[in-house]
Amino acid sequence: MAYRIDTGQCSVCGSCEFECPNGAIRMKGESYIINAAKCTECEGHFDAPQCVTVCPTDCVLPA
Repeated sequence: MAYRIDTGQCSVCGSCEFECPNGAIRMKGESYIINAAKCTECEGHFDAPQCVTVCPTDCVLPA
């Protein structure tokens, strides 16, 4: 299962984009999106999804 970003809560800080080991997060328009095809929930890299860990507004949610 991939993650998604609640754009209504996102502060557009960019923390998640820089922490993603798979390059699954990018800007689209004025908000960030997660490419579900690239998202592995950081499996094989970290114990927890890094986007969730670094998000200051807790807007990264399971899809």
